[in-house]
Amino acid sequence: MSAPPVTSPGLCSTICRDLDEPMPGTAVVATGWVVVEQPGPWGAKAPTQSHLDPDLGRRVDAACKKADLRFGLIRSPGRHADAVSAAHQVYVASSVPGRTWLLGGLVDDPLKLDELDLEAVRRGDLVAVRASLPELSPVTRPVLLICTNGKRDECCALFGRPVVAGLAAVAPGRVWESNHLSGHRFSPTGTLLPAGTMHGRLTVESAAAVLAAADRGETVLATLRGRSAWTKRGQVAEIAVRDLIGEVALDALGVVAEEVETVTVQHTDGRTWQVEVTTELADPPRPESCGKEPYDMSILRAGTVQAGDRR
Repeated sequence: MSAPPVTSPGLCSTICRDLDEPMPGTAVVATGWVVVEQPGPWGAKAPTQSHLDPDLGRRVDAACKKADLRFGLIRSPGRHADAVSAAHQVYVASSVPGRTWLLGGLVDDPLKLDELDLEAVRRGDLVAVRASLPELSPVTRPVLLICTNGKRDECCALFGRPVVAGLAAVAPGRVWESNHLSGHRFSPTGTLLPAGTMHGRLTVESAAAVLAAADRGETVLATLRGRSAWTKRGQVAEIAVRDLIGEVALDALGVVAEEVETVTVQHTDGRTWQVEVTTELADPPRPESCGKEPYDMSILRAGTVQAGDRR
């Protein structure tokens, strides 16, 4: 029997939570991340609707997409004056397992992002990236971006900002407000750099746990939406295996093959699993974002997980 249709114009994240929509497989797909600090207001499309030069935002965003990277804006926690900063914090991350690193630094002019070797970021070539933008240097502790872009979806401002404020008090300098991170119906949402793991339905406590786990080289399964280095089907499969064996070490698992019906996940110890991944229509239809009409969105689910041969 189908569930009753969603007719309430309520917040998309409340509807999603009430329907217990699964989070695995909802992270973006990107091999790396480029984010730049831009205080002041953001529009729904922040890279071109902020105090950042819109031509620069459009150019860097397009170039990042071409290189399979994610570009975004960040702000420090707290009130946001309209004044433009004298210097802008920049983070560049490679999220590919085995080539995972984070660079950060201040640039006096965001136009210097044009000099960044994005293909080197995609390859995970740390030396080439540093040569292209010498202001950047290695960052040894992971940082967490929390979406607060209320112009894109009100859930992100309503629920994301309290998490940023609370986390900033216990982990100063390691949390930033971010523009759209996708999946606002799972708000508050966050992205951990450099790993590229994306998390949803965060609280101050669970966000702090994500940072603490990252310091140990681990992840937190309860809030995990997926790792951006994997396809969405790969994200579902990896999380299914983690849930099955209780594996939290971040780099212990990798997605090594995808077939029509299954995804193969391999452990660093050689064990493998074939995970059935299926697509189904959401029942009932629900809105992707606040203010939008419910529609028949697709949901990925993990089915049978079968152990394979060691490799």
